[in-house]
Amino acid sequence: MATVPRPSPSTRDRIRPEPVQDDRSLAELVGEVTTDLQTLFRQELALAKAELREEAAKAGKAAGLLSGAGFAGYMTVVLLSLAAVFGLAELIGLGWSALVVAVLWAIAGAVMFFMGRSRMREVSPRPDRTIETLKEDARWAKHPTG
Repeated sequence: MATVPRPSPSTRDRIRPEPVQDDRSLAELVGEVTTDLQTLFRQELALAKAELREEAAKAGKAAGLLSGAGFAGYMTVVLLSLAAVFGLAELIGLGWSALVVAVLWAIAGAVMFFMGRSRMREVSPRPDRTIETLKEDARWAKHPTG
């Protein structure tokens, strides 16, 4: 009978590695997962808040511009219109001069309105980065090893 050589201990260890023993209980593992999920949720919430603050700041600036344009337009219309009306009244009469001045200020107001509206359209109410990271988290939760 031929004897089969036995593998050395180092070869045997490479063939069948011993399973790693984890001393943690199921409750500890569930606790860890719960803590990790809470941390993730807090981070996502913080990101959403930051994004919303950023968009609110943009909206505030646009609203400030619109308000400033309205106030400046009002003051300008009141003060300069009177001067222009009385100046033009010397040439074309008081009624016609008031009409000409009103049309000029209407044009200026329309220009400011359209500029403010275009800036307001740049404001996004959706927290896009947060939505993306939530989608990534959902993909990871479905396939944590992939």
